[in-house]
Amino acid sequence: MPTLQVRDLPGDIYVNLTALAKAENRSISQQTIVLLKESLGLHINNKMRRKALLEKIKEKTYPETKTIDTVALIREDRDR
Repeated sequence: MPTLQVRDLPGDIYVNLTALAKAENRSISQQTIVLLKESLGLHINNKMRRKALLEKIKEKTYPETKTIDTVALIREDRDR
C-alpha cells in the first residue's frame, strides 16, 4: 500500500485532525484517509449506498410466476 508523508503540517490542522479522529474512534491515519476520500468524492455514505442498491433491485426483471389457484389444487387432490 502506498505511503503518504506530509511535511510542515500547520499545528491547528493537526489539532483538529486528532480531535476529529478521537471523536470518531479512529486513528489519525484512518481519519485522514476518510477525509481524503470525502474531499475527492470517493466516499459514499450509507444512505447513498442503500439508495443505489434499491435502484439496482428495482431495475432487475424477474420472470413472471403463474398464480396458483389453491382452491382448485385442494379440489383436485380430494377428487383422487
